[in-house]
Amino acid sequence: MVRTEISLFLNNAPGELGKLSSLFSENGINIDALMIQDASSYVQELFQARGKSLKRIASAASYNSMRKDSAEFALIRLLVDQTDNAIDLLSQHDYMFDIMPVIAIKLENKPGTLAEITNKFGEEGININYVYGSVSSPDENCLFVFCPEDIELASKIFKK
Repeated sequence: MVRTEISLFLNNAPGELGKLSSLFSENGINIDALMIQDASSYVQELFQARGKSLKRIASAASYNSMRKDSAEFALIRLLVDQTDNAIDLLSQHDYMFDIMPVIAIKLENKPGTLAEITNKFGEEGININYVYGSVSSPDENCLFVFCPEDIELASKIFKK
């Protein structure tokens, strides 16, 4: 199912995630999925990706400078149960964020289920930019979030 992911930068400092999650909690917003990485890793991924394409976004020196500066921030990707309310709150509190469509799928927690899903992407020629997920117990379904290069085609595959 297509959902809206919120990506935002937080200061990479103690207490920042607590402030964000408290803001959501105080406003009745539940976080369904969450991934955090330091922003320098994200910038490094951009640098490596630029070498695979013909487009040169910036010089190596620019990327190295960006990576150094970005270590002060964490990149957070999340799904919430009330996206519009969360976006309003983030705007009101001056958070720097972006939104994008992703595929969120509840999977059975058994061997081969993830392989089946990711093979569907591959069979359709859809590259997966990133994925994150979690399992709470062996008896429950897990939520996995996929960011495919072609969201429209991916959404058609999983409507079936």
